[in-house]
Amino acid sequence: MASRIRVKLKSYDAEVIDKTAKDICTAIRNVGAKVVGPIPLPTKIRRYCVLRSPHVDKDSREHFGYRLHRRLIDIIDPSQEVIDALLRLEILPSVDVEIKQD
Repeated sequence: MASRIRVKLKSYDAEVIDKTAKDICTAIRNVGAKVVGPIPLPTKIRRYCVLRSPHVDKDSREHFGYRLHRRLIDIIDPSQEVIDALLRLEILPSVDVEIKQD
């Protein structure tokens, strides 16, 4: 089985995560490695219901929520140049990046 590097991206902003995924794929393709992705994973939606007042008006509530967007990128048969290209990338702080080697 060929070795691979799996890059998982998480962000609350869909536009930022798409731009970051595109930048990563472009940088890796410029080095000459094979890239699979970005693959959009299901968006996690978390919703909260909060009472407006702690003492009265139980029927009056506010709803809050957020969305966690996720993307997956696989790099097939990475070389040292690929790893160097990944380390040189400027990634925005609002994007969480997890890199695993299989």
